[in-house]
Amino acid sequence: MRGIAAPIVMIALAGAGLTGVPAAARNASVQPTPLDRSLLDKYCVSCHNTRQQTAGLAFDTKDVGRVGTEPRTWERVARQLRSGMMPPPGSPRPDPVSGQAFAAALEAELDKAAAALPRPGRPVIHRLNRAEYANAIRDLLDIEIDASSLLPADESLGGFDNIGGVLSMSPSLLERYLSAARRISRLAVGDPAIGPAFASKTYEAPQTVFQDARMSEDLPFGSRGGLAVRHHFPLDAEYVGRIRLRRNILGYVRGLTDPHLLEVRLDGTRLKQSTIGGNRQLTPAPLSFTGVIPGDPQWEAYALTADEGLEVRFRATAGPHVVAVSFLDEAFEPEGILQPELTGLGLAYSEFSSAPSGPWGPSVDTVSIDGPFHATGVGETPSRRRLFSCRPATADHEDGCARQIISTVARRGYRGTVEDKDVNRLIDFYRAGRKDTGSFESGIQAAVERLLVDPRFLFRIERDPPTVARGSAYHISDVELASRLSFFLWSSTPDDPLLEAAERGMLHEPVTLETHVTRMLADDRASALVDNFAVQWLALRQLRPVTLDAEIFTDYDGNLREAFLQETQRFVQDQLRQDRSALDLLTAKYTFVNERLARHYGMPGVYGNHYRRVAVGDERAGLLGHGSILTATSYPTRTSPVLRGRWLLDNLLGTPPPPPPPDIPALPSSAEHDRKLTMRERTEQHRRNPACARCHVRMDPLGFALENFDAIGRWRTTGETGEPVDASGALPDGTTFRGVSGVRPLVTSRPEEFVRVLTGKLMTYALGRAVDEDDMPAIRAVVKQAAPSNYRWSALLLGIVRSVPFTMRQAEP
Repeated sequence: MRGIAAPIVMIALAGAGLTGVPAAARNASVQPTPLDRSLLDKYCVSCHNTRQQTAGLAFDTKDVGRVGTEPRTWERVARQLRSGMMPPPGSPRPDPVSGQAFAAALEAELDKAAAALPRPGRPVIHRLNRAEYANAIRDLLDIEIDASSLLPADESLGGFDNIGGVLSMSPSLLERYLSAARRISRLAVGDPAIGPAFASKTYEAPQTVFQDARMSEDLPFGSRGGLAVRHHFPLDAEYVGRIRLRRNILGYVRGLTDPHLLEVRLDGTRLKQSTIGGNRQLTPAPLSFTGVIPGDPQWEAYALTADEGLEVRFRATAGPHVVAVSFLDEAFEPEGILQPELTGLGLAYSEFSSAPSGPWGPSVDTVSIDGPFHATGVGETPSRRRLFSCRPATADHEDGCARQIISTVARRGYRGTVEDKDVNRLIDFYRAGRKDTGSFESGIQAAVERLLVDPRFLFRIERDPPTVARGSAYHISDVELASRLSFFLWSSTPDDPLLEAAERGMLHEPVTLETHVTRMLADDRASALVDNFAVQWLALRQLRPVTLDAEIFTDYDGNLREAFLQETQRFVQDQLRQDRSALDLLTAKYTFVNERLARHYGMPGVYGNHYRRVAVGDERAGLLGHGSILTATSYPTRTSPVLRGRWLLDNLLGTPPPPPPPDIPALPSSAEHDRKLTMRERTEQHRRNPACARCHVRMDPLGFALENFDAIGRWRTTGETGEPVDASGALPDGTTFRGVSGVRPLVTSRPEEFVRVLTGKLMTYALGRAVDEDDMPAIRAVVKQAAPSNYRWSALLLGIVRSVPFTMRQAEP
């Protein structure tokens, strides 16, 4: 069937959105219709400058009867049909049900062609990113490391930092890995030569966080402020903890008016209690005039040096321990007129460490742990117990024990069966280290250090079998499948049960594979799906660097920012743990709050820093009511319907708009006009530019529906200029909606489309590469298989693990 009347103009337009799909069609159940030229012709539109708009794709030579021969082209056709962008708005079109049926027919043909000739893709060599490296070290050696202090941040692509194509290795990065390997191996084995210069560390409390309540689950009940840190003590020895208190910009310690008790604890046991402030014999500066009008000389000296000598010397066994520093909480009742929160310059000069409505006591700035001093031994740490599977009784037994230890750690580190040559290479380093120091354990440390810089540890490498034809698709080995599975669900290496199943050649069997997926999802390590996948998918990492205008948003501080992140992470974690439907991400009428967040949302009856599950109304249901997302998609001074609309198109609807054309002016400011323009008026002016209108006509209405939330996620009824909020929106096809409760059905009324987007994001993360048209049949298969369970998380994740792109690979052409 050749000679199609005209090119399909809108094929090349990126990001379709919901435009052009009438509401009546969104709930329609459609079945594939036979492919024929007459129906396709109704979807073809003549247009001037066609060749340019279709990026050079001429469809007058395409044969709809041979869809499988050009799958990438027809996948784009199907995507545009599904989204309603073909024909363009305003052009004649058949009824929507017929259009969706025709798209289903195209997809059915594409799926049939993909089943006959799989195209699983060819992931490149994948360097472990920073999170994967830290998790691999944890599971290999049972030691927690701060990877951010050892390695630089990773590049990201498509919103994820585990994409193999951008995880390169530069000479300077290799040096960082070499340094990290030496440090980690010494800590894991327990090097008696470790001194204070090697192990001392300073921990800083976030500067934007007010310490007006219990700050951590590792701090005792009845405490206020402070800091709890998990520190790895390298040896059985003495250590010194030094505490520095928070100061104002002039260097005066804050909160010294009244006496406050400071406690230092090790694993919950109190080591020391000190009194800070409250010296009534001295005359301080007048309230709020510290540094301007001096107090008496003794007070000035004390206020500048109040934390000198604030330290404790203690003995600790080798291994990880919790050091907690906090103040004893004291009941208080603010008096007088309530004052606004201190921000900006006022906070910088203030002699108070907390909000005016909170306790006016001191706060902890840093906790330094120095040592070891006077070491008595290497101790028995979790990492030594994991590493030393045997202990040689005599020198004659050392080589045999070393081979046993190194073989075990090599199998785990290399993520599969190791050959004698691999072990012998590490044995050579063991012998060199043993010879240099005369110590068996030093030899083991040298071998571990060598393993941690081995390409088989730092990189995930999949090699084509020699018997596979060039360019053909083949099933990866069970060992490679185990590695893909563990890095998908855990962001870490396979554990022993998974490796054993792979080495026996049983992992690829459907029952065995499902058993391991279920087991791994129940493991605590599956929280990596939240920390690494969900946080990046929802663009929550953009929240940490967000700095809002403190003069406008006086309520926004580090406490609220952390509460935002905790709310969303705990919500998604609960969804996974309960194996709920993926659709509940948008509709669940519950969330997790502490007192600070509940006060921000206007929820009464929530007290304390502990997060608990609470019921919410329709305006806060699901992710669209979370302050984290609403704040991350705002500007420092105002909301942004454009950013919020783009976020919806990209992360929920899977139709991101293209980058804006060059030289597009910014929104006009209100100062340019005789009166203040509303946000809607300013964006409407912006859309008058034809180059802008094409994308903004889809983004802006969706973003305006969230205008009842201000830039920090508070519910409001008036906008920045005092006008009533207009949260109505209309798509180009005439579909209207109002508010967040109107946007939600636009997504949930077509559940398979939202789940398809989510599956595509999950598959990108699982494969470590961007998905393309070749992966769409597999994504559709996952969605179809998960439909009977109402798209439960377990069904989606298992479907991805069983999919062609996950279990197969394309040989080198």
